[in-house]
Amino acid sequence: MRRAPTNFGTYEIEYRARLSRPRRMLRAILQVFAAAAAVVLAGLFLFPLNAHAGRSCEQQKPGAAAVIKGMQLAERTAQGLDASGARVVLLARAGQDLSKYGLRYSHLGLAYKTDAGTWRVVHKLNQCGTAVAAIYRQGLGDFFLDDLWRHEAAWVIPAPAVQAQLLAVLNDSPARITRLHAAPYSIVSYAWGHKYQQSNQWAIEMLAAAMEPGTIRTREQAQAWLQFKGYEPGVLKLGPLTRLGGRVGSANVAFDDHPNEKRFSDRIETVTVDSVFAWLPRAGLGAAPVVLKL
Repeated sequence: MRRAPTNFGTYEIEYRARLSRPRRMLRAILQVFAAAAAVVLAGLFLFPLNAHAGRSCEQQKPGAAAVIKGMQLAERTAQGLDASGARVVLLARAGQDLSKYGLRYSHLGLAYKTDAGTWRVVHKLNQCGTAVAAIYRQGLGDFFLDDLWRHEAAWVIPAPAVQAQLLAVLNDSPARITRLHAAPYSIVSYAWGHKYQQSNQWAIEMLAAAMEPGTIRTREQAQAWLQFKGYEPGVLKLGPLTRLGGRVGSANVAFDDHPNEKRFSDRIETVTVDSVFAWLPRAGLGAAPVVLKL
């Protein structure tokens, strides 16, 4: 049965629930081999590139080596996560070269181990070329088969109490998982703003809501919790020409949510993976990051 990639939702859950575990495993194995074979034999396989975050939006065909390496990274990441004993981690990938901004990772997702033993990632992806995004649930293979700049994974294992709170939400209904999601998207959205919401921003606001489920019901409340816990956003030094070029050339780049006094002093405060990874151990919410390189 061939299906287009779907957004996170009940259809995906119900579809997989109808398949027995052996059939799901066989289907996944056949899909991997079919994809690899198509690349190797024809060189014409094109992965769906309509939804991305933390990577470029250029349409390009991945070569066989990239497919194999992406699957190897997914496999080794699963092995590392299994060995850690964790049930939930904050998982990062390097989809773009952000070294000129002093950043190593571009995109953050919430990865959790299902009762069946497989790892799934819930994360926010931008519809390339547009100013909107949606929440998706994917496997590790999908997460890393995405035109990576560098084949490297990194994750932070939350404290046990944090894992328990996150796992309860991630196993809950789509409505609860997406309740703090805002569709308007800017890759450089203001960390304490509400007009837009980028992928890393959704992940930590989701973390805040999971930690205080009876209290946090809005993005404003989630951000207040993050500030109380000492989160400090990443600061990008972007001059006026860079800001103008980004805004004119891309629908998913906007700066009008940043306070004027910060924007006009070239200080763009946004949620970066690196800042989140530095904050979690400092706040006592997680361990030091673990890095896996191929």
